[in-house]
Amino acid sequence: MEKLNLKIPTRIFFGEEVLEDAFKESKDILKGIAMIITGKSAMRRLGYIDKLEKALKENSNISTVIVFEGISPNPKVSEINDAIKTGIENNVSVVLGLGGGSAIDAAKAIAVGIGAKENIDEYILNGKTPSEKTLPIVAIPSTAGTGSELSKGAIISLPEKNIKTGIRGEHIYPTVAIVDPGFTYELPKKITCETGFDVFTHATETFISKKSNLFTEMLSIEALKILSEYLPILVKSLDNKEARAKMSYASMLMGINLGNASTCLPHRLQYPIGSKTDTSHSSGLASIYKSWVYHSYEYSEQKFNQVATILSGKECKNRKDVMDSITDFMESVDINIHLSDLGIKQDDLGELADNVTGSIESDPASIDKTIIQKIYSTAYINISE
Repeated sequence: MEKLNLKIPTRIFFGEEVLEDAFKESKDILKGIAMIITGKSAMRRLGYIDKLEKALKENSNISTVIVFEGISPNPKVSEINDAIKTGIENNVSVVLGLGGGSAIDAAKAIAVGIGAKENIDEYILNGKTPSEKTLPIVAIPSTAGTGSELSKGAIISLPEKNIKTGIRGEHIYPTVAIVDPGFTYELPKKITCETGFDVFTHATETFISKKSNLFTEMLSIEALKILSEYLPILVKSLDNKEARAKMSYASMLMGINLGNASTCLPHRLQYPIGSKTDTSHSSGLASIYKSWVYHSYEYSEQKFNQVATILSGKECKNRKDVMDSITDFMESVDINIHLSDLGIKQDDLGELADNVTGSIESDPASIDKTIIQKIYSTAYINISE
């Protein structure tokens, strides 16, 4: 039996109306001045910011709450640095990320900067690693998909240099994750589909990854089973609370996997797409996913067959079966997107390939030195079906 080396440093609270209990049991870090990091309007409009502030004041040792709103779907260095400046000036002692993966990633980066009393330019441009000075981070996801509440990375954009890359390290793990499916109940269909697809990509890639192990593979299979059953239900019935809870659970499992296995080529190839087009993470992934499967199949036939079999409910034995299964699944959740749909032109493909960052060694197909160009090209001309 293989050896395992696992790490889940984040304290996890899962379930409806778990917020107050989580705060009561986290008073050791919830003290002094708290800073809530969130997006541009949704959390305020839905009443979640007010709910969070009220719960903090009643169930923790927090004296003051500062709310920093306006984080973009692709968090920008300028936004992060503005929040860091505010945090340092106000002696913030704990950072809470409320929202989707963008808000949580931003909160992580902001906690790094406030703790170190510096902006994040060096972390983005030169790969500086977060230190133990990073402030405590509380992650409260309002979507079911990113897994950022349990991962050791934060994806940040520097659009003026066409850079979208990650700040990574052990000290960027959230201290506490509060996963309440109730925060996802008001998600519109488009975001439900996109973030649900994100769960699928995490489950598939951490299963295919050369860094996978018995534990992460078990979680991947469980997440694939959940999403193949419940995501199509949500597409047709957005108010199905059981399906919402199941997807939140699957997303949480994949957050664990992100810290203990690794994603594969699609995530590396999406970053330049997101930086260039300012489109969502999930739509960028969807635009290249079938192309990745098409070109990577020969390196992981058995595992791709297993993924596709779970999705379709029928045995898949070859690349055509796998492609058909994944295409059918993407169509069933309304996310059958192509590169051209995002405004990418053929002349952009070389630039995208040049701007891929991060290690690709965890992907079995990385031994093909032309794999990046192949995936982008096939995704553009859309022959992968």
